[in-house]
Amino acid sequence: MFADTAVWIKLALAAVVAFILSFAMTPIVKSFAVKIGAMDVPTEKRRVHDHPIPRMGGLAIFIGFLLSVVLFADITTQVQGILFGAIIIVVVGAVDDIVSLRAVVKLLGQIAAAVVAVCHGVIIEFFMNPNIFSGSEYIALELLSIPITIIWIVGVTNAVNLIDGLDGLACGVSAIASLTMFVVALLVSEGNVAIILAALMGACVGFLPYNFNPAKIFMGDTGALLLGYILATTSAVGMFKFYAVVTFLVPVLALAVPLVDTTFAFCRRILHGQSPFTPDRGHFHHRLIDMGLSQKQAVAILYSITALMGLCAVVIVSTGKLRIGLLVFAAVAAVMVGKFIRDTLKGHEYHHGKEDADHAKD
Repeated sequence: MFADTAVWIKLALAAVVAFILSFAMTPIVKSFAVKIGAMDVPTEKRRVHDHPIPRMGGLAIFIGFLLSVVLFADITTQVQGILFGAIIIVVVGAVDDIVSLRAVVKLLGQIAAAVVAVCHGVIIEFFMNPNIFSGSEYIALELLSIPITIIWIVGVTNAVNLIDGLDGLACGVSAIASLTMFVVALLVSEGNVAIILAALMGACVGFLPYNFNPAKIFMGDTGALLLGYILATTSAVGMFKFYAVVTFLVPVLALAVPLVDTTFAFCRRILHGQSPFTPDRGHFHHRLIDMGLSQKQAVAILYSITALMGLCAVVIVSTGKLRIGLLVFAAVAAVMVGKFIRDTLKGHEYHHGKEDADHAKD
């Protein structure tokens, strides 16, 4: 971990400035979204809100994030690529929030943003060797590095977008994931990556007060695509390193909820003979809502799982006494999360059963 006070001040300022800008800009972006007709109208069964709500709130997140990074991060060639790609992503998301683009058009925009990042050196060059009997801990991807990096960036970008179905869910999960990778970036001495993640974390937290249930504004594809893209590119720069091969697990664990949900969604749709990009109501958050949980309860459960997976990621990278302490904390946290989920589901079953009994008496 860094001992330099100046570094910690820069990290704190990056988070605080992003928070203030995001929080201050959200009402302005909300008014702008209403004026240009960027509204989310619940015309589909998969929607869980019952009235039109402005979207494009991700624009406020982007403004807070971008200015904070420009002010406090070292703008290397890789960071330039991330920022240029982020601009493409935000433009694609904003247009989609207004006129609803076709899935293939959005996909091409995501690929373009990924290619821009790759051309600026954002490349996954090494991967953990799955062969446990091999003497080498990692595999040099060589010619496969570019397509694998593009697939990773596009995959994570879509994964975060696909879980953006409940108030505060995608933004909160992204904030927790960015916190996880922030801590790991510090542990593996990736200071510049830590500053970028601090800015992202601050921007997400600044937007959340407006996005918690009942949401006053949605971040829309402008925000969901942006968060996925930044998490994917920063992990490619700071987590996939041959000197700390095990850190490749960090972004996978930190983003476990959206990644697993997206994998199941794609498999489910393909098995049903549908396009993997066809919207449906089979996501984890939809299933929790269909069980009768409230939005707040469903979001709390998915936050808890994300935080626990993030803690596991930090344990993997840590060493010595820190690891022992974190293992104990992780074990206690796992028990608490399990108890919380059990109690939430039990409480719902009891409440639901009581309502049925009352209806039967009537």
